Order: sequence, then C-alpha cells, then structure tokens
Amino acid sequence: MSASITSECDASEAIYAICVREHPEKLPLSYNQEEGGIALTELTSQICKLSQKMMGSSRWKIAVVVFLSVAEMLMPIEADEHEHTYTDKEEVVLWMNTVGPYHNRQETYKYFSLPFCVGTKKTISHYHETLGEALQGVELEFSGLDIKFKDEVMQTTYCEIELDKAKRDAFVYAIKNHYWYQMYIDDLPIWGIVGEADENGEDHYLWTYKKLEIGFNGNRIVDVNLTSEGKVKLVPNTRIAMSYSVKWKKSDVKFEDRFDKYLDPSFFQHRIHWFSIFNSFMMVIFLVGLVSMILMRTLRKDYARYSKEEEMDDMDRDLGDEYGWKQVHGDVFRPSSHPMIFSSLIGSGCQIFSVSFIVIVVAMIEDLYTERGSMLSTAIFVYAATSPVNGYFGGSLYAKQGGRRWIKQMFIGAFLIPAMVCGTAFFINFIAMYYHASRAIPFGTMVAVCCICLFVILPLNLVGTILGRNLSGQPNFPCRVNAVPRPIPEKKWFMEPAVIVCLGGILPFGSIFIEMYFIFTSFWAYKIYYVYGFMMLVLVILCIVTVCVTIVCTYFLLNAEDYRWQWTSFLSAASTAVYVYMYSFYYYFFKTKMYGLFQTSFYFGYMAVFSTSLGIMCGAVGYVGTSAFVRKIYTNVKID
Repeated sequence: MSASITSECDASEAIYAICVREHPEKLPLSYNQEEGGIALTELTSQICKLSQKMMGSSRWKIAVVVFLSVAEMLMPIEADEHEHTYTDKEEVVLWMNTVGPYHNRQETYKYFSLPFCVGTKKTISHYHETLGEALQGVELEFSGLDIKFKDEVMQTTYCEIELDKAKRDAFVYAIKNHYWYQMYIDDLPIWGIVGEADENGEDHYLWTYKKLEIGFNGNRIVDVNLTSEGKVKLVPNTRIAMSYSVKWKKSDVKFEDRFDKYLDPSFFQHRIHWFSIFNSFMMVIFLVGLVSMILMRTLRKDYARYSKEEEMDDMDRDLGDEYGWKQVHGDVFRPSSHPMIFSSLIGSGCQIFSVSFIVIVVAMIEDLYTERGSMLSTAIFVYAATSPVNGYFGGSLYAKQGGRRWIKQMFIGAFLIPAMVCGTAFFINFIAMYYHASRAIPFGTMVAVCCICLFVILPLNLVGTILGRNLSGQPNFPCRVNAVPRPIPEKKWFMEPAVIVCLGGILPFGSIFIEMYFIFTSFWAYKIYYVYGFMMLVLVILCIVTVCVTIVCTYFLLNAEDYRWQWTSFLSAASTAVYVYMYSFYYYFFKTKMYGLFQTSFYFGYMAVFSTSLGIMCGAVGYVGTSAFVRKIYTNVKID
C-alpha cells in the first residue's frame, strides 16, 4: 500500500513511515546519481519498538496494536490522490514516471535516469500497488514540486542543473533519439518532450519550463495540460535553471468523463472499422449458410444411401459404393496421438477463451483503461480464477482417451501457458536489465508470479481435473472402436491433413484482420483501446468462422476415410496464429518506426506469445465444435 501524502515530509510531523529517493545508474545514458537515505519518523520508530516488546504476547494483542498504529497514521489524512478528492490548499503530487524514445514505446527508463534535478521538497517512495503496474514497468518517483489544490504558482525555479560534459552528452543522446517523458497528476497522464535540435542537428536545446494548467470540478481534478517552454541551448559547464508554474481553472468536465480527452473516436470508430465488422458479419452469415447447405444436402444423401444399403444383401453391399465417412466409424473415436499433450492444449485453449470472454465483458462494464495496470491485473486474476476450466476440459478429455497418467497431464496443462509466458518474459527481462530499462521485472514480482502459479493455479487446476474425470471422463462414444486400426487409403494431395491445416486458418484470419490493426496500434503505439464492444463482436465472429471451417475440413477428411481428425481440426484452426504472426512482421516494418535490440526482442517475443495463445484458443474452439459435429453425425447413423 502506497504512503498517503500531506504537505511536508518532516520528521517532526511524524507523517511518513519511510521516505526513499532511489536513482540507480542507467544505461545507455552514462549518468549516475547518488542514492538518497532512508529516514524513519519518530512515530514509526515508536511503533517498531512497541512491536518488538510485544513479540512474546498473544497474536490478537499484536493485531490490535498494528491496527491502532495504522489508524493513528491515517486519521490526520483527509483525502489523497487515491480517493481523487482534495480540500483547498491540500497537496497535489506530481509523479515522474518514465522517459524513453518516442518510436519505441516499450523502451522506457526512469525519469531521473536523465540528469534532471529534483524540486526542493523531499521525495516520497512509491510502491507498486498492483501486479499489473509492476509488470508494466511503472516507476513513479516524486518530482519534488510544491503543488497545492487551487493554489496557483507563478513561474518559479525549483532547481538548477550543473551541466558538465557527461550530463550534456546524456541530454544530447536523449534529444537525438526523440526522448519523451510521462508524468502523472491524480492518475491523469501527462506527456512532454525532453528537447529538440535545430534544423542542422548541430545545436540541441532543452525545455526547462513546465507550464501546468489543471482543471477542477468541485473537489476533483478533471483535466491536466502541460506546455513546455523555456528552450535553453545545451552548453557544457553552465547552469540551467528548471522552473514550473501552476494555473488552476474551473471545468465543466465530469469526473467520470475526464479520460475522454485521451481517447481517439475518429480512429477507432472510423468508417473502415464499422465496415470491417459488417464485412466479417456478412462473411459469417454466408459461411454458416454455405456450410449448413452443403453438409445438410451431403449428409442427407449419405443417410439415404446408407439406409438403402441396409436393405441390400451381403453380395450387393460388397459390390456397392464403399466410399464415405461411415466406413471409418470403427476408428473415428480412436484416441489421438500424444493424448497427454493434446488434452493439455484443449484445456488451455478453453481457459484462454474463458479469460478472453470474461476480461472483455469486464472491460465493457468498467473503464479499465483509467487505472494503471488494471487490464493486466484483471487478466492475471481471471486467468488464475478460471484454472478449473483448464483442468475440467483437459482432464475429462484425457480420461475419455484412456489416459492413466493424469497427474502428469494436470501439471502439463496447468503450467503450459504460464511457462510459455514466463519463459518469454524472463528472457526479455535479461535484455531489459542489460539496458537498465524500467521494463525490467523486479525479483519480488517474479516471486509473486511463481507463487500464483504454485499456490493458486495448480490447486484450482487439480480441482477441475478431478471434477472432469469424475463427471465427464467416461468414453461414451456412439460407435465402438475397432481393435485394429483401419489402413488409411491414398487420396488426392489437397485432401492431405498438412494441406488442410495450412488452408484452415485463412478465413478465421480474414475475419479478424482489420481488428488486429487496431489492437496492434493501441498496444504498440500511443492509442488507448476502448471499443471493447467491437472486440466482443470480433471474438464471436472468430469462433463461428473457426468452427465452420474446421467442420468442413473434418468432413472432407472423414469422407476420404482418414480418421485422424482430432489433431487436424485443432491445427487447422490454430494455423490462424501463423497468419497473425506473419502480419506482425508486416506491421513492424511498414507501420512502425521501432528500432534497437530491446524493442525488437520485446515486440517479436510478446507477439509470439500472443499469436501462440490465440492459436491454442482457436484450436480448442475448433476441436470442441468439430467434436460435437462428429458425435452428432455418427449418433444418427445406425452402424450395427
């Protein structure tokens, strides 16, 4: 829990438990700052001593003392930025977050990795309040500027920079790479540019004057604007004065609507976005109608033919047409190859679908983009909570296929996605640590993620596996499985499973192609994605198209007397991920200006995770739909 803030950080007031100023060295700016000390207040020292004396007491006494101590520390605080309400003259904190190249959004460093100076007020340490905030590299540091609610400040110098050669080189490096910085006031983001160069690129200038204009509605802050002025040429061995001013204005913007200015309706609600949704919807109607017509007519003919065959004698049946999907009824429900991996993939895909659906619904109800890291925190929580879905579908499918090593299957299913995500994240984390970027995941956060996997995801997955094996783990197939596998006859090249797999993902990718552009732009550029209604429609369309395509592919495969439909249905749907990843290459080289090892590894690493997760989800959806179709057609045919 982050510290509450009042007007001064003074030990005599006994307000803060710990005041920390942390400025570790940063690369590639080649600039170091000294670490600040840690000051314990008198109140905190008394609490610590009292707690030590009571170590031998009962637990409830210790709990009472801790509760009273916390209450005593919080009682003088009337409001703070977490409540988003202020009283007149109450302190408003300007947090400095990150700085980094404009074209590489994920390559960020702490604001004070550049040789900026701090205001006269003492710093306040910021602790990551959510797991998502820590994973996204949020590094809030107190600016030291004295800002009070509704209290205007004329242009005031808050510090001076002794510009030696090392500091000048750091600023020049930042300006050449178009460094921008991000700040927060009352959770409202503010962006500014470090400086600019002249037309020839020989002289470089630093913006030294931060002109803040803050809008308020009642006792709430609803708007913040920053204007950078005071352009000063960078000359070694000079002193640069950094200044700021604060102007307050009354605003009619409601507190609930204060983030609307950061949204871009002209981009996300453009005609092409609506047209893409309509186009995908019409494709779904056409595809579903076409699939229904083809399958109903074809199956009806097959049913009529097979019903007619029942009236024939053995000689006529032997001389008749033996081609068709009915001929493999004794092998169609044979367990798939590598059933442990297959069932784990199906369970993980069902869980990813559940997470996607729930998170999109929550995002439609709540504006998750208004809180730092809330989307990622929600996704992690929902993923952990839906672990029984993974265990249920994976465990039941493995039991139906006669699997006996269910504990091993449970571990594989539980850690398949977390291992992939964490492995990629830790690899990228080494690169981030090499660059000393703020994206480097702290060790404590890594431990927290591992604890979630071990103590939350694994037990819930175990519960789901037990339920799945006991409730729906019986192999109640409509057809008896032959003891000896039927030989697979030769068929035309375009009916081979490999060809079907490659072609199966084209239509699903076509249904989400336009939406991928908007999602990529919001994540890899400076757009806030907020049209989750569009995303829900695209998710529904993707599932329908995927199921229809896999059903058609499976029917053609079975009609060619090839009963290897389980992996074919999964992989044909999962091949959508290959096209998405190929599109990410096009987006990187033609739609962005990203550069450097860190940003490139970050982009392609996490795009691989996203594409793989999308492929597993599509594969599971395609298999579940196809499995229902196969069971239906073989149930309606009288075999024996």
